[in-house]
Amino acid sequence: MLIIGIAGGTGSGKTTVVKKIIARCPKDEVVVMPQDAYYKDNSNLPIEERLEINFDHPNAVEFDLLVEHINKLKKGEDINMPIYSYLTCTRSAETIPIKPKKVIIVEGILIFTNAELRNLCDIKVFVDADADDRLIRVIKRDIIERGRSIDKVLERYIKTVKPSHIQFIEPTKTFADLIVPQGGDNLVAIDILTHFIELKLNKTK
Repeated sequence: MLIIGIAGGTGSGKTTVVKKIIARCPKDEVVVMPQDAYYKDNSNLPIEERLEINFDHPNAVEFDLLVEHINKLKKGEDINMPIYSYLTCTRSAETIPIKPKKVIIVEGILIFTNAELRNLCDIKVFVDADADDRLIRVIKRDIIERGRSIDKVLERYIKTVKPSHIQFIEPTKTFADLIVPQGGDNLVAIDILTHFIELKLNKTK
């Protein structure tokens, strides 16, 4: 089993990179485990407090469960991956059944802040992007997908996203084996990644 960690700032283009890798990999041999699915359940908090949660802080993520699930997959065991809603800031009662695959991609802004999770990754990738480009993507995503107003998005960016990126996310670039500037537009880096995956998969045949 090959475990690939893909990190980078909010709006850096991680999801695009993941999609392009999957498109080039053998069908049904890759499973994606997004960090976003492992945000802590906050159903015990009033909705006003939930909306103020800093999702760019490592304390917001249940890393123990994510690590446990990866280790189970490595042992050949099935898992039930959580479903998290940004609209309610809670976990759904439903889960997504995941079976072990030859390639696991763990994707998220904070995954390299956790040493145990980092050590599980066979290759660590950091998707880099200009701060202005990331902000534009965040504005579009949060308005369309998360129902936030432009004022709320900008307020959150200044209050939590930008300072958390500087404090927690940017420093983890030093852990990366491969840094991908320009996100999903960097076809050379994606070629290198997919070639690495192919080599590893061929060795396991």
